[in-house]
Amino acid sequence: MAADQTPIPSHSPASTPLWQREWQASFRNPVELLEFLHLDPLQTPGPLMLNPGFPFRVPRNYAERMRKSDWNDPLLRQVLPFHHEEEERPGFVQDAVGDSDAQDGNGVLRKYHGRALLLLSGVCAVHCRYCFRREFPYEEIPAAKMDWDQVYSRLAEDSDLEEILFSGGDPLSLSDSNLRWHWEKTFTIPQVKRIRIHTRVPVVLPSRIDSKFLDLVREMSSRKPLFMVLHINHANEIGPELEERIKALRAAGAVLLNQAVLLRGVNDNVDALVELSQRLLDTGSLPYYLHQLDRVRGAWHFEVPEEEGLALMEELRQRLPGYGVPKYVREAAGEASKLDVSALTRLKI
Repeated sequence: MAADQTPIPSHSPASTPLWQREWQASFRNPVELLEFLHLDPLQTPGPLMLNPGFPFRVPRNYAERMRKSDWNDPLLRQVLPFHHEEEERPGFVQDAVGDSDAQDGNGVLRKYHGRALLLLSGVCAVHCRYCFRREFPYEEIPAAKMDWDQVYSRLAEDSDLEEILFSGGDPLSLSDSNLRWHWEKTFTIPQVKRIRIHTRVPVVLPSRIDSKFLDLVREMSSRKPLFMVLHINHANEIGPELEERIKALRAAGAVLLNQAVLLRGVNDNVDALVELSQRLLDTGSLPYYLHQLDRVRGAWHFEVPEEEGLALMEELRQRLPGYGVPKYVREAAGEASKLDVSALTRLKI
């Protein structure tokens, strides 16, 4: 992972925002997390990686939503590193979605017409073991504002550009002042009509959505439509604090969508997916995508076959209103859009 662009002091003073202090207190060792959950590290259901190549990081706020003494907790399963990650499997590769071929200069990915995805940071608040950018060369993305100035100047020359996406890592790992700077740069490009943020930070650190950030969202969304895509995979991730912050984001003017990943042992049953959609709708976040696992190296044990995913989608359509059913998609390198798995199956028939 790249160096954090929002450094957190080892001994954070009281003036440091709460979310940064909570982030600093994250679990950085899987044994410490297991002990917190009253689980014996010597009795793991599989061989545990104590020093994984893809580092371990879990905020305590997120850990507090995990069930104690339960190896099968769906939140724990997303973050606990097992030696499965070291097993090579056919089809599971370093760059599962063709990011390297889509780079348009450092820090910018151009995959789909009219959109530019900006990798604002290589840092995440939590390290999900299925992350499709776990081996991305974040050290190559711009760090200095003068380098980003050149990026925005180049984007301004694209008359077809309509939407800018902030991604990473996680863009909300940046400070409010850095985010404001990037927002202001997008406003200098008149043809850009919308801003979209993809983030998991609010899910694991709800305190990130504090009053200052909400003021920033309120100001920015009054100038151009702001879409925020949360990455919530299970209803248990939506505790009372996150629910409150999601509603506050809506009140501040953000349009809330959710993109979940279909994960073995996490949400690969209809009850879990129905409950997730219902909780999202209750908080005012629209189920947007259910994403087939990107076949990144080290994540094979999370994969659910598409046949099972299609069967789950059929059950979802029987139990949820149409607006509560996410689109089941997968990303394929070089394609002009994400692929609708259900539509592809109908075409084969």
